[in-house]
Order: sequence, then C-alpha cells, then structure tokens
Amino acid sequence: MAAPPVIDGEFARWLAGRAGQALLELRAELGFSDPGALKAAGDKVSHDLLRTELARWRPSDAVLSEEDEGARLAWAAEVEPEVAPRLGADRVWIIDPLDGTREFAEEGRTDWAVHVALWARRAGTGHGLVGAAVGLPAQHRVLGTDQPPAYPPMTLAAATGHTGSGGPDGIGRRVRLAASRSRPPVFLTDLAAELGAELVPMGSAGAKIAAVISGEVDGYVHAGGQYEWDSAAPVAVATATGLFASRIDGSALKYNQADPRLPDLVVCRKDLAPRLLAALQRHLRVP
Repeated sequence: MAAPPVIDGEFARWLAGRAGQALLELRAELGFSDPGALKAAGDKVSHDLLRTELARWRPSDAVLSEEDEGARLAWAAEVEPEVAPRLGADRVWIIDPLDGTREFAEEGRTDWAVHVALWARRAGTGHGLVGAAVGLPAQHRVLGTDQPPAYPPMTLAAATGHTGSGGPDGIGRRVRLAASRSRPPVFLTDLAAELGAELVPMGSAGAKIAAVISGEVDGYVHAGGQYEWDSAAPVAVATATGLFASRIDGSALKYNQADPRLPDLVVCRKDLAPRLLAALQRHLRVP
C-alpha cells in the first residue's frame, strides 16, 4: 500500500475514506438481520482501522476515540500527563469511528458518518481544530478541510425570517433545521415555531452538520448528550466552509478538554446565527 498523504487535512480525508470503505464492506458481508451485531462490528472495525493507521503514520500524536476505554472520563485539570496523555499532547486526533450506529444498522439509511479531526495546541483557530474530514460512506462522499465545500447558497428565509412557501425556485422557503430522529431536544419544537422553521429529522450529528454544509438545511441545534468526538470533525469542516459554530450561549466550542463532554452546539449559516442565538436565549434562559 502506498504511503498516505503527509498534509494533515489530506491525511484525515484518507483515513475517513478508508474507514468508510471498510464499513460499507462490513454492511454487505453481515447484512441487516442482526442489528446489534452489525453495530458492534462496525464500531470495532472502524476503530481498529483508524487506531492502527494513526499508530503507524502519526505515532507521536495522541488520540481520543469514542471507542477507547475510559474515553468518557472527566479528568481533573491538574492530572498528570502519564494518566491522561492527550491533555499534555501538542496534537490530538479526535475520532468517532462510527457516528450513527443506529442508522448504520438499518438497511437503506445513508445518514451515518466517520469523523476524523486533529486538534493542535498551537492552532490558529478558536476551536483548536486544524484538519478534519467527515466521511459519509453510504453517500459516497467525504467532506474535508483540505478542500472545503463552497458556502451553501443564500435563501431569503435564512436572511430575513420570511416563512412564505416561495416559488418553484425555493426562494422564500421556510428556514430548515436538522433535528434528531430519535431524541430531539424538548425545546426544539417551540424554537422552530418562533422562527417559523421546518424541522428535518435525520440521523447522526455528522450527517446533520453535513446537511448544513451542503445547504440542505440552514442550521442544527443540539443540547444534551454529546461528546467532543460527536462534533469535532463536522465543526472543523463547517467553519472551514465559512459557517457559524458555537455553544448554544454563543461561546466558543473548545476541544481536547479535561472533560470530553460537549453537550450543546449550534451550527448554521452566519446570516441566521443572530436570530437563532437570540431565540435560544429566550427558550433556554441562557444568561
């Protein structure tokens, strides 16, 4: 096998593509008769592949993977580097080997993903992410910071809040917000009603943010139940594209923290961000 790309963003794309291909092959081999077994096998196959390639090609870098034992532990800020090596590392790969295991195990579903992101201590970005890729294997595409997608087309609804049905060209359509198909935040229905927005159910966090990047939806809001690996790679690609991303109170997203929980975020068009954040403050009583 030829050596992978040297540049980190291209390497992330290479990794996500390889893991995605392995997952497609596993799906074809095992089928969908035993969803639990397929989920478990998918997590393991992708995690093992990513871990093996990172150990081979980036041996001095630390890794935070959803499938690592103890990945969800919240460390004290003063923990010794020997106990939690990633906290003292200058470079940390934050990976979700299979984002959307439920969708992965359902025949015909394409809204699952592979996340590969690199955090660097001396990054010039607010979130610290310097290279990333989101593989969408069943959609046969990889979104990456090495080749950021074009900023999604402007819609009148996103800019002005106009909620008319619009014409056949889509101008004037309602704002569209990606929503979890299994556990949407309880406030989201009221938030959508205030904005005159349409909720679009879909699977993994990576698939939802990819939908914002592509312009299929205008934004994604989540509150509760996520970790750094759920959003690192999608957020890196979204911000490289020029989209807005923050916590729901408008503060910066931060990665490789002692506590890997990152329970809430907003990703949306920049022109929609002020309206969306203001509405969130009203519904969530954000100080």
